[in-house]
Amino acid sequence: MKKLFLLLVIFFQIGSVAAQKNVKAFDAGEFLKFRISYGILNAGIATLKLTETVQNGVPVFHAQGIGYTTGVPKMFFKVYDDYQSYFERDKVIPHRFVRKIDEGGYTKDQEGFFDYKSNKVLVKDYEKSKENTYPIVKNVQDIVSAFYYLRKYPKLNELKKNESVEIDMFFDGEVFRFKLKYLGEETLKTNFGKIKTLKFRPYVMAGRVFKEKESLTVWVSADNNKVPLRIKASLAVGSLKADLEEFSGLVSKLEVIGK
Repeated sequence: MKKLFLLLVIFFQIGSVAAQKNVKAFDAGEFLKFRISYGILNAGIATLKLTETVQNGVPVFHAQGIGYTTGVPKMFFKVYDDYQSYFERDKVIPHRFVRKIDEGGYTKDQEGFFDYKSNKVLVKDYEKSKENTYPIVKNVQDIVSAFYYLRKYPKLNELKKNESVEIDMFFDGEVFRFKLKYLGEETLKTNFGKIKTLKFRPYVMAGRVFKEKESLTVWVSADNNKVPLRIKASLAVGSLKADLEEFSGLVSKLEVIGK
């Protein structure tokens, strides 16, 4: 269960080192809600909303992703995760992140501040009452801002089958390399109708957030929104799945091609 919530905050999570064009894929007011299931069981809810604010005098977007268990799974493993990011609106440069999680009693309460002059990030751990500074690299993303960065990636529709996008992401005190492989187009049947999608396989280094051998798949709309429609994690027994259940505030109408 923890891994699917982290996967959701990976498609609340991805990016690229390439220069961005002025691609409008999202705006303030966007809201996404996902229903998470394990087999026939409703396992949880995840939401992501985008608003506008100012950070140190810089106009930024404020993205907040929340995930929590529901129903029977909540009785055995209670999760409530709150991931936030403050990033520049045009180039998606993260300035600050928030991570407040409770995953079956495993808790964290952290806030991070990016300093691009020194290429470091200051992480304040409120639970342990301490601070640490970590080195970062150019074009690094946090776990939430990366989701928006990829949606603005100008060549996403030009990828050929089996080509990959790689990024640097700061998470849990270190920068790691995240790889996203393009699997091709697929028409996906959703609650909103049939939608043309781009299908991806996320990978990371073995022993990091996920293992390469794990079977993870993400479907995003092939229109201007590039909104995730389904995320699936195949397990040794069964599978976890997150489907977009509700949305509002998209910059373009979601393109439905049939019932």
